Amino acid sequence: MISKEGLIKRFISYVTIDTESDPNSNTTPSTQKQWDLANKLAEELKSIGMHEVTIDDNAYIMATLPSNVEHDVPTIGFISHFDTSPDFTGANVKPQIFENYHGGDILLNKEENIVLSPDYFEDLRQYIGQTLITTDGTTLLGADDKAGVCEIVSAMEYLINNPDIKHGKIRVGFTPDEEIGRGAHKFDVEKFGADWAYTMDGSQIGELEYENFNAASAKVKVKGKIVHPGYAKGKLINSMYIATEFINSLPRMETPEHTEGYQGFFHLSNMTGKVEETVLEYIIRDHDMKKFEARKALFEKLANELNSQYETEAIVVEIKDQYYNMKEKIEPVMHIVDIAEEAMKQLNIEPLIKAIRGGTDGSQLSYMGLPCPNIFAGGHNFHGRYEYVPVESMIKATEVICKIAELTALKK
Repeated sequence: MISKEGLIKRFISYVTIDTESDPNSNTTPSTQKQWDLANKLAEELKSIGMHEVTIDDNAYIMATLPSNVEHDVPTIGFISHFDTSPDFTGANVKPQIFENYHGGDILLNKEENIVLSPDYFEDLRQYIGQTLITTDGTTLLGADDKAGVCEIVSAMEYLINNPDIKHGKIRVGFTPDEEIGRGAHKFDVEKFGADWAYTMDGSQIGELEYENFNAASAKVKVKGKIVHPGYAKGKLINSMYIATEFINSLPRMETPEHTEGYQGFFHLSNMTGKVEETVLEYIIRDHDMKKFEARKALFEKLANELNSQYETEAIVVEIKDQYYNMKEKIEPVMHIVDIAEEAMKQLNIEPLIKAIRGGTDGSQLSYMGLPCPNIFAGGHNFHGRYEYVPVESMIKATEVICKIAELTALKK
């Protein structure tokens, strides 16, 4: 059995190390503090008995668990990221443990009256009677994706200590900067040497995903003209008003707060403005490639229309593709999803096969030649003060890793 106490201890040792990434940095990793956990992980992998443990100049960690069977078995991999999102602070994380969750409100922070409530976060009710690890309400937790890291390390340790469980060669990989879209950018797929892999980076227990958004970032730069407001008639052009017209020209209901499932969206993530210049920063998302291209084309169309209206090149749009739907790369090798699904069923976990409303290292890795579906890691409410993870879900995710390794070894 996976040790509950050991899993909790390991997880807390990870989340109390600040590894927040920085999208404005040009280095890899994007923050120096990510090295603190990266170096710890490399040493820990050695200490539990992993082979070929490496950490490169960009903090990418790889290690090997050698096969313990004589017949040929595909080499599989398990991958997670150790950075945390810059959306909310990951400094001075103070995790709280609530055993035998009673099903009601959880007071995270008495001083600030911060409450984690099932009336708002309905998923909590799935975990009545279980052990929850939460924040203290002032930081994120970091279960995204230190839960996945913890599960992979714990699974490898369990397999090493239980050699009666037969498995082929297993590679593990831990990456920096996934939260800022760069987790796979410098991942050496050839060096990793796996036939396929799984990212342990999903949310609730049972999730198994091989579809994700097509994604792009868009920067809309709006130029105006500043003139003394007392003498501005016919001369002043307020860039903030033009930017507002652009915002209001997009479909109002196609935003994250109004969409679900396979519905795509436009998301205004940041804006800065003065009369002379306003900058809008968007992300564009859609599972369907045709709709994705149409969304990008709409940005150009609106910019052209407004430029024509104002008889000036007031708006410039810069669009950059970020990643694509990995479904195209996974469907030809669907047996790798089937193995994960069967592993869950054998562990009495109901597989929840659905599309990711986001991205994953697995998407980019799949297009780099390493097919890589995504498996639950157990956490909820990522990137904020209400993040939590049920310990029992982490144990099940650890067991899924071991079971996938076992089932793959049966494929002769």
